[in-house]
Order: sequence, then C-alpha cells, then structure tokens
Amino acid sequence: MCSRCSSTSSPDDPKAVIPLPLLPGFAHWGAHLDAWLARPEGLWIHGPSGSGVSVLAAELAARRGVPWLDAHEDSEALRWLAAYPRGVVAAPNAPPGSAPCLALRLPGLDEEPSALPRLLEAMAAEEGVAGPLPPALGRLPCPGNLRELRNRLVRWKLLGQLPEPESSGPPHFESEDLATNLHELERFLLHRALRRAYGNRTEAATRLGVSRPQLYALIRRHGDPVRGEAATGEVPARLKRKPPARS
Repeated sequence: MCSRCSSTSSPDDPKAVIPLPLLPGFAHWGAHLDAWLARPEGLWIHGPSGSGVSVLAAELAARRGVPWLDAHEDSEALRWLAAYPRGVVAAPNAPPGSAPCLALRLPGLDEEPSALPRLLEAMAAEEGVAGPLPPALGRLPCPGNLRELRNRLVRWKLLGQLPEPESSGPPHFESEDLATNLHELERFLLHRALRRAYGNRTEAATRLGVSRPQLYALIRRHGDPVRGEAATGEVPARLKRKPPARS
C-alpha cells in the first residue's frame, strides 16, 4: 500500500475531521450517501484545495471498510482503483470519463457561503475559542477553504491577527507599455498571495506556483507588506530593456 493510501478512518490531522453535515454542499449530496456507499463502483471525491475532500473520502472509506487514496495525479488514481475497485479516491480534479467510479465534487466556501457560520462555530469549539468571533474571520473570498478558515481562527487566537480585506481588483495601469504593466501586476499578485498566506512564504510560493528562490526574488523586487520589508529597488531585465517613451 502506498504512503498516501490509508485504511484508517480519518485524515492525518485529527483537528481536520469536520462533521460531514458541516461540509460545503452537504444539503445537496448528504441524502444520497447511503445509496452511494451501496454501489459496487469506486468513489472519486474531488474539489478545490482545502474543501474537505480528504475528510469525506476518509469517512466514506471507513463506512465501506475499504482503503482510500490521497491522489495527486489522475494516472496514479486510476492505477490504484484497478487494484482497489471499491476504494475511495480524494483528488483535486474530476476523474477522466473512462474512470470506473462515481464522482462527487465538493464546492468551495465561495460557492457555499452559508456553510461559513457553522464551520467557524465548530472550529472555534475545537480550538477552545470562546465568545463572539470577529466577522472578518468569515470574510470572503476564502481561497484556502476549510484549511484557510482554521488558519484564520488559530492566528486570531494566538496572535490577534485578522485577514486583511482583499483589494478591489488588479492595479490601475497608468502606462501603456507591456513591461511596466507586467511589473505592476506581478506586485499585485505577490502581495495578495503573501496577505492570504499571512506572511507564510512557503504557502505564498505554492499559491503563486513558483519556487522558494523565485518567491524571494519577487520579494526583493516588490517587498513584503506582511513583514514590512521594503523592496530593494531591483528591477527585472525586461524593464531595463524598455525603450524610452516617445514624445
């Protein structure tokens, strides 16, 4: 059995076990779970990052008495299902059309904002946070979904940090040349990722799809608004090559 294939009933992090009725979209798929479990096919649970996919996959596998797989690639999941035809897959993407399984997609919190209050209440009880919660903890967008929601709560509990409001949109481009506009857009995306990650640079790099060295180069170029680090004035080669503006 592979390192991400488990016969246990819950994901690795016990704090990540959210009651199924609290998961986004439960009102749409919860009533059909028994019928799903009785089917002979494997089950493929997918959805946005942090939406509770592994939580649901682990619970369904426990109820079926079968293993489950946290899959990163479709090909890996298909090979695994050939060996465990009634197993349960947790994956980021929908299965290929030829996959011998039933698929269930979990929505993100942006799609199911009504799930936010009860999720926050349950997480606060788990973390021992009493009293009314600041409304900013439930602010959308919440691109990390359940994982980000818990991170917000823990940071508020330990550090008193609240998520910053999202910028209303991309920067207003004053210049007409592509190099300058790309530079401004790069700054906007970097600062947004750092704020959403509360300054966690590993998470920010993952959000941006860049390596750690690439992220540090971007921070030198644009600064880090969360840690208060100013830009060093370093500019990309494309700006150095920019031709002078015509009069």
